[in-house]
Amino acid sequence: MQTASKKVVNGWAMYDWANSVYNLVITSTVFPAYFEGITGDGNEATKQDTVTFLGREFVNTSLYSYTLAFSFLVVAAILPLLSSIADFKGSKKSFLRFFMTMGSIACSGMFFFKDKDSLGLGLICMIFACIGSWAGLVFYNSYLPEIAAPQDRDRISAKGFAFGYTGSVILQLVSFVLILKYAMWGITEGFASQLSFLLVGIWWFAFGSYSLKRLPASVPAGESNQKNLLSNGYKELKKVAGQLIHRPVLKRFLLSFFFISMGVQTVMLAATLYGKSELQIEKTSLIIAILIIQLIAIPGAYAIAHLSKKTSNLLALTVCIFVWIGICIGAYFIPAKNSMAFYALAVVVGFVMGGIQSLCRSTYAKLMPETKDTASYFSFYDVTEKIAIVIGMFSFGFINELTGSQRFSVLALMVFFIVALVFLLFTQWALKKTASQTPPLEGL
Repeated sequence: MQTASKKVVNGWAMYDWANSVYNLVITSTVFPAYFEGITGDGNEATKQDTVTFLGREFVNTSLYSYTLAFSFLVVAAILPLLSSIADFKGSKKSFLRFFMTMGSIACSGMFFFKDKDSLGLGLICMIFACIGSWAGLVFYNSYLPEIAAPQDRDRISAKGFAFGYTGSVILQLVSFVLILKYAMWGITEGFASQLSFLLVGIWWFAFGSYSLKRLPASVPAGESNQKNLLSNGYKELKKVAGQLIHRPVLKRFLLSFFFISMGVQTVMLAATLYGKSELQIEKTSLIIAILIIQLIAIPGAYAIAHLSKKTSNLLALTVCIFVWIGICIGAYFIPAKNSMAFYALAVVVGFVMGGIQSLCRSTYAKLMPETKDTASYFSFYDVTEKIAIVIGMFSFGFINELTGSQRFSVLALMVFFIVALVFLLFTQWALKKTASQTPPLEGL
């Protein structure tokens, strides 16, 4: 196949520019700190603030983790159904537009979350924004094998992440100015945060619409099983799972990816709360640290893509996992209220964060068989990731409630990365074994 035109490729990457502001402002910086502030008691010496929701008392940071875990569970449950319809009717773009619209409206709705009395609204908006972002990404990701030839997928995948980091940093800087200079604008710090949520919704919808205009329509996969359209997605998921038996390399890679996602995505989703409530890092320092992560992630994504080109995808992923294990050890031992140590950790996280995600996505695209059902295969990939996040976030919140410290939750993440490393080594062994029987896959 031929790689699509520059206009199409840039249009595809632009959706990452649009959507990544949710990941940065809502899940990584402003909203977690705002949520902790609204639901906490304002006492920095207290690490375990509680809040009542649905008649039960929760540790506020654990409630945050449980809410996100529930959101990802919903995403994992609905994706097979939606991807089946998308493959059958060729409606990836329509589903991407739907989830983009839902997510952007939910982000805008967070503007009205202003105190404990509106906690229910805040959690509902959290759920729908999360579903909108992550469910939409399965259709966005499934465009990659349609618009990029195999030899270009690492580069174009990294380009998408680079666009995303660049766009999200721009809006984060705007939010940064609003929040730090709120008095200059004649508003409160809380209202400045609320305005940031509204800006995320507007940004996501505006640039997402621009991207969708440049994406091609998908080709319908076929005319069979129209009567069972609602159940086909789950059958396709089962079929893909069955095919893994005959694809030992892909099976082992997905097992490694499962544990990688438990670690990486939980770090990304819980880092701000960990910094604010466990390490007692000031909000300004937290935002600076997340900005460092985003800025370092851009060259990091390209550097790791270059490493994979010079060596192999699996070797580059092995290096990344070793770095993540070191990150977990560093996060466990980092002293409280030490902003400089937190910045140093942010540099390392940023360098491997985008690279490992980009490389996992492109490696999976290389290992996939040639098929029209790209949305079904990426549905399996995304369901794997979402279930991993459910387990990761639930474990993080549960261990926090059980032990009274998020540091022990970080140690659990280290275990996930160690297991991921073991499965990746098995993947390399399986690849060598199959290479003796069939032509080796390029770049792996």
